[in-house]
Amino acid sequence: MPLALSTGNAIALGLVAAAFVVFALLSALVIPRRWPQFPGDRGLGWFIVVTVVLCIGTLAAVNFLAKEGSEETAQAETQTGTTVTSSGTTTSAAQPPAAPQGDPAAGKQLFAAQGCGGCHAFGPAGTNGTVGPDLDQALQGKDAVFIHESIVDPNKEIASGYQPNIMPGNFGQTLTPKQIDDLVSFLSQTG
Repeated sequence: MPLALSTGNAIALGLVAAAFVVFALLSALVIPRRWPQFPGDRGLGWFIVVTVVLCIGTLAAVNFLAKEGSEETAQAETQTGTTVTSSGTTTSAAQPPAAPQGDPAAGKQLFAAQGCGGCHAFGPAGTNGTVGPDLDQALQGKDAVFIHESIVDPNKEIASGYQPNIMPGNFGQTLTPKQIDDLVSFLSQTG
């Protein structure tokens, strides 16, 4: 969830949480050493008020600051064909985008930046990895839907001779829909 927040909201949420943690540590460890009767009869009311205000403030900050992006999330889910369940897990819908609409040049750069060539051989990228399937062969005759699905759900169909869970299964979450389209467009060059 924190990754889905804007930088401003993530910082604000972190500051609110930090204030609460600092207060808790001070009131539990530092202040009682200097004033053993803390909070005492005179300070008990103020201590309870500050504790309740900080607790409610933290809950309110989480409630309001963590709601950001519901429209952007819904739009991204529509574009990528994913569904986010109430538990926060993401599942792929049955039909990813039908045709690559990305930029193959950007996909080539992304292929290199994500280290795909360390595992896969792929002629257009000039790579010769052997941990995963040779993409020149594995993608021959495959359409964009298959390639997209292989990126976002690599365990759905495992290439012959390879074990599941070798390829990271989180590219559907770590790459933007545009990046996935770019990568699909680049990888479609053999298909």
